[in-house]
Amino acid sequence: MNRRAHRSVNHRVNRRTKIAALAVALLVTAGAAGSAVASGDGKGGSREAAALTGTAKLYRPAGDDITFSFDAHLAAKDNKDPQAATGTLRFSHYKGGKGGYAVAKVDCLVTGGKVAVVTGIVTETDVPAFEDKRVGISVHDNGKHDRLGYNWMTREEYEELPPCMSTAPFERTKAGTGDFTVLPWQLDYPTE
Repeated sequence: MNRRAHRSVNHRVNRRTKIAALAVALLVTAGAAGSAVASGDGKGGSREAAALTGTAKLYRPAGDDITFSFDAHLAAKDNKDPQAATGTLRFSHYKGGKGGYAVAKVDCLVTGGKVAVVTGIVTETDVPAFEDKRVGISVHDNGKHDRLGYNWMTREEYEELPPCMSTAPFERTKAGTGDFTVLPWQLDYPTE
């Protein structure tokens, strides 16, 4: 092989090597960027660890007006501490001009898939039985058919409720009102 032919072969090999190396570098960079966006908030930061937001009315054929609203969040930095959750939860129940409401400061939030359990200490209410009590509510974010449960079904549960405890989401939301959104908790498991 003469010198000119040898240089031509080397040039093609070097060019192919450079192209392959560039392609690999682009794939690695794209993969890393995709992972960052998938685990982030879409704005270059990391997404919060968990959240429960939205408002809905409960289904009641007798005409009761029962509303639950959530704005509960667990920051990314608190991923391993659900009791560091912040926000508020509100609920009210009225019928025939009678009823009451409560607002609670969130003190725990755990989510898994489309289900959330949130607790909070009541800070504002016109129902004396709720004053300064911890309440627990569960939500199933099921599209247009959201469900909800709450701990005050029995007196024993209402008296002394631990953080992040409630009942199964046994109530149905009123058609057209279920807009709960659950951001699933992504717990980091040890690898060893």
